[in-house]
Amino acid sequence: MKKILTLVAVALFGFSTSFAQTATTVKQAPKKAATVVKTETKKAEKKATSTATKLKADGTPDMRYKENKAAKVVTAGPKKKDGTADMRYKVNKEAAKKKN
Repeated sequence: MKKILTLVAVALFGFSTSFAQTATTVKQAPKKAATVVKTETKKAEKKATSTATKLKADGTPDMRYKENKAAKVVTAGPKKKDGTADMRYKVNKEAAKKKN
């Protein structure tokens, strides 16, 4: 019985891999005009963000930079042992609502 189940399992595995998707490549015509515009706008954005705080792709401050470490958020209410705001208190809940 074990031999039959093993044989069936191997057969199913082989059958399922035979229908796996294969990668296809589609060649597209180069878009030179659009890439020039994109690079110019990216350069302008980099200049604008270089004077402000550095941000990650998701929009949060990048804490690897000194100016972002200095701008630490201070909570008004009681804190837990690890230094984060204790959300059991009303003051901290209101501060979190204002922040969002």
